Amino acid sequence: MVADPGTGLRFAVLGPIRAWRDGEALATGSPQQKALLAALLLRGGRTATASELVDAIWGEEPPQQALAALRTYASRLRKVLGAQTLVSESGGYAIRTGPAARVDADEAARLAADAEKSAHSGDRRRARALYAGALDHWDGEPLAHVPGPYAATERTRLEEWRLTLLEHRLDLDLETGCHTEAVSELTALTAAHPLRERLRELLMLALYRSGRQAEALAVYADTRRLLSDELGVEPRAELAELQQRILRADESLTAPATEPAAPAFVRPHQLPATVPDFTGRAAFVQELGAQLGSAEGRVMAVSAVAGIGGVGKTTLAIHLAHAAREHFPDGQLYVDLQGASPTPADPEAVLGAFLRALGTTDSAIPEGVEERAALFRSTLAGRRVLALLDNARDAAQIRPLLPGTEGSAALITSRTRMIDLAGAHLVDLDVMSPEEAMTLFTRIVGAERVESERDAALDVVAACGFLPLAIRIAASRLAARRTWTVSVLARKLGDERRRLDELQAGDLAVKATFELGYGQLDPEQARAFRLLGLADGPDISLAAAAALVDRDADTAEELLESLVDISLLESAAPGRYRYHDLVRLYARDCAERDAPAGEGEPALARLLDFYLATATSVYRIGRPDERLVDFLERTRCDGLDFPDRSTAIDWLFAEAPGILACARQTGTGGTLRRATDLLVVTRDLAESGSHVRQYELAALLLNGQAEKQRDAWAAGRCHMVLAALHIHSGQFDTATEQALAATELGQAADDPLTVSYGLNLSGISANYQGHSDLARSYLRPALTVFQSYGNTTSAASAMCNLARAELSAGNTDTAVKLAQDAVAIYQRSTGSMRLANGHYTLGLALADAGRLGGAREEFAGALTIFQEFRQRLWVGMTHYRLAEVSFRLGEAPAAAGQAEQALAVLRGIGGAWRRANVLTLLGRSLECIGQHGRAAACWREALATYEAEGSAEADEVRRLLASVAA
Repeated sequence: MVADPGTGLRFAVLGPIRAWRDGEALATGSPQQKALLAALLLRGGRTATASELVDAIWGEEPPQQALAALRTYASRLRKVLGAQTLVSESGGYAIRTGPAARVDADEAARLAADAEKSAHSGDRRRARALYAGALDHWDGEPLAHVPGPYAATERTRLEEWRLTLLEHRLDLDLETGCHTEAVSELTALTAAHPLRERLRELLMLALYRSGRQAEALAVYADTRRLLSDELGVEPRAELAELQQRILRADESLTAPATEPAAPAFVRPHQLPATVPDFTGRAAFVQELGAQLGSAEGRVMAVSAVAGIGGVGKTTLAIHLAHAAREHFPDGQLYVDLQGASPTPADPEAVLGAFLRALGTTDSAIPEGVEERAALFRSTLAGRRVLALLDNARDAAQIRPLLPGTEGSAALITSRTRMIDLAGAHLVDLDVMSPEEAMTLFTRIVGAERVESERDAALDVVAACGFLPLAIRIAASRLAARRTWTVSVLARKLGDERRRLDELQAGDLAVKATFELGYGQLDPEQARAFRLLGLADGPDISLAAAAALVDRDADTAEELLESLVDISLLESAAPGRYRYHDLVRLYARDCAERDAPAGEGEPALARLLDFYLATATSVYRIGRPDERLVDFLERTRCDGLDFPDRSTAIDWLFAEAPGILACARQTGTGGTLRRATDLLVVTRDLAESGSHVRQYELAALLLNGQAEKQRDAWAAGRCHMVLAALHIHSGQFDTATEQALAATELGQAADDPLTVSYGLNLSGISANYQGHSDLARSYLRPALTVFQSYGNTTSAASAMCNLARAELSAGNTDTAVKLAQDAVAIYQRSTGSMRLANGHYTLGLALADAGRLGGAREEFAGALTIFQEFRQRLWVGMTHYRLAEVSFRLGEAPAAAGQAEQALAVLRGIGGAWRRANVLTLLGRSLECIGQHGRAAACWREALATYEAEGSAEADEVRRLLASVAA
């Protein structure tokens, strides 16, 4: 049965000519038959005459039997596509496609048209995505291997169209803040199309916005020289004007251009929902509303609301912010600064979140609180934005977060009165009046129940101290229990033995409010409430909480959900829980007051054991045959099992803040060694580039405790993880000191694990410093120790490092053999992440031996594994090695692209020395493709780093710069 026209058909012309029906590939025949199909598809359903098709396939010299051959090709295609799809008409042919049949060129044209409409309407992000979708339809050279003059003409047209779409998309990349990511692609494109000035213009702008002004100017110089040499012309006016604007440091270049219909940043609307039963506070609403309403035309309006916990600061501030939204049309920002917690929110992290909410890409967000604060103020310049800074610790935390521009405002809540916040309008929020308290209670419970027991209701709000949070908790519980009367609740609250007599001062009033819920918990709930408050992490998963309270998962979930129901605990997400910061403090007070002796430390030990056991499982999945896990301290509870590697890695990175907080919190006494081992098995958190600072702080704290307790075993392992950290950051002298200390302490503690890893790390550091003999003096004993306790995969690691030492010593054949043996060991260990290290080292050795094709294959294999395990440092370094191989193969454009990718990935990790190495190679690649000025800019930056660090590579870079000057 012949299918309906076009049913289930899909055609591709933006690459090799192909056709599919319902997902199955169809035979499209000989090259000439493909030429006929292409000519028909690109006519959009219009009929082509026989003579037109003969000219399209053979041009001016067709064969004698051209018409017969044409009919044969058409007949064959009709059998494949269906008689109702390829039709004969008016002495010619046409392809009729219905709604279910698609041609990739038509799809790309539709997406491009939609992208253009979105761009004109100001929706740049959607336009960018649509252009990218259109470009995704290309699959290599259009009409690849299709003969004939028509195909040749169309190939040129389609390629020009692709480049035009690409320029549109790259333009939008820059407009949406993706300039850093665009540099690599533009570098490769300008190498492939050196005379295309629009690409050069975009590259200059991307470099300038990435803070690489010298390179941007060098691109112009390179372009001008190339155009003069090749065409005898000057750069077009737009390019010359951009150069002048860069020289003037034109402020309009520093951020994406804005249009009236399309702001350069997203309008955030982050305010939490206001409560529908907001009550009273009329005087404060009027006073603060007037302050916020007057922000327009003033430098900035800052209002700071202070008061005891539970007094309703946040509720009032959110209500005010919603009411004032019309005065701040460019958006409203919100953050809980966690000022009452032991670890208040870091202003640098808050600024990062704000900038992302305003549309700034991660790559455009600088490091450092001062730099981020400056960018935040610049982003808000000329805008009217309200920032609600909730639960602040002090004025020092607030100052970097203030908009500081005319028309914007900040509304702050805090438990402390911010008398040192210059220019702030200070408001002290007191408890509710009895009338306001009764109104709030009535709105939640219902007028009918309250009016029938008015005296009892007055007793309830009085027992709550007229604190809004306490009244809301009491009223909500009563509303949820239809069998209770108001008098029942009043009697419960009237018993002072069931609530703290601390309602009159400071935080004690908050405790009294929370006592309303805590005092009515059954013993099992109360125990869970106390224990959950002990953990320092920002939140906790159900599985971790179950370990902490020492209950199975179902029982723990029931307990936690019951606490959520009475507002003593928050459900941050399915299966995750957190305390409000004040509730956490209250829970800890309850633990000190009510918990049986010895309840707290065992609970934290169980949490540590859970994290250690589960992290060990993750480590074992990534390194299945490594013996390290056999030398860890034994845990007293089981951890989680994972169905696959991806799930395990997801768990590790999701739990990282809690894991590192637990390690810091339990690093004393009898749990010190387990806390140290927790860092040992979660080293991927540091190697990935994530959580590096938190990981280092935990390691330093535990090391201090180990030295204090004179525990050589724990101290050795702390020095071991610190040595690895310093290697990753390029601080090799410090790394060597730490590694040698680890070895010495491991020997004193009779800990072969620390001894072997300490020696191995010493060898790695010596390799990086070019001391091959010294490296071998460490690595050979490391190999022996690894082999002595059967740690074959770690022995393979030492072999890889020995291979690098042999390379440095000029013994290439020995290095290749060592690396091949290491890879063979890793390959016997199914699924080992370490296999990537083997491929990487073998790639280095093969490259040194001149076997560049094999080296490229090894690096490509390493890159795939590093990406799977989220090892950002090594992903970046592997891009660098691939760039080296491409450069040596004479593929300078590809080398420049890989080097740019390495720079992008290594941003913020790996240390300045590694970045300088990449810049040096990038400069070499750019020099080869004629971008001499930009190459020199790269070398100057690399030289500054090498000179600052006293690196020997500085001499080579000086020679490179001298060659350019000559």
